[in-house]
Amino acid sequence: MSNLIEKGTKIIGVGRNYVDKNPAPMPKEPVLFLKPTSSYLANGGTIEIPASMEHVWYEAELAVVIGKKARDVPECEALDYVAGYALGLDMTAKELQATIKSSGLPWLLSKGLDTFTPISEMIPKSAVPNPHDLELWLKVDEDLKQKGSTNDMIFRIPYLISHISSFMTLLEGDVILTGTPEGIGPVKPGQKITAGITGLVDVHFDAERRSTPVTN
Repeated sequence: MSNLIEKGTKIIGVGRNYVDKNPAPMPKEPVLFLKPTSSYLANGGTIEIPASMEHVWYEAELAVVIGKKARDVPECEALDYVAGYALGLDMTAKELQATIKSSGLPWLLSKGLDTFTPISEMIPKSAVPNPHDLELWLKVDEDLKQKGSTNDMIFRIPYLISHISSFMTLLEGDVILTGTPEGIGPVKPGQKITAGITGLVDVHFDAERRSTPVTN
């Protein structure tokens, strides 16, 4: 899959999927949301923070790239549908998300802005013997903010694929963002994010102010 950004039809995010040192009650099933593929940003690009927003937060995540059409996939066969993995960032406009959540509305607008899904090139599945034994990390400028293991996922990748495919068909190039370890926080215009999967891939993105505000 030579160009992940142009191939897929959807991005499925998974919320609250890592064990936390100060845990809230664990979800009984995955918390899912959608992001548009227009939010993708290739490595080296610029994360655009809209003029009207002050609190844009990062989350480093293992991205699962689907390799073929998947519907009603048994959990025991789920990894057969994986083409590879990537390092993805799920960016969130926190003020907007708070307003949306207080009204009981979907998170789409707070997570689906252009450039709000920075992502690496795909790592072939053959290069990742165990996707639940990977170290994710993220720095803002030179400060390490996130460092965690995919072994701390609450819902594992085979279950996520099986569960999601029972609701919606997954197509080649679709991406599942599998959640983030602790340490999420804000990035401000003028700062730089570097992140990676230790031993496999790293990415870097500058954050800059977008001159055009989003409408209310």
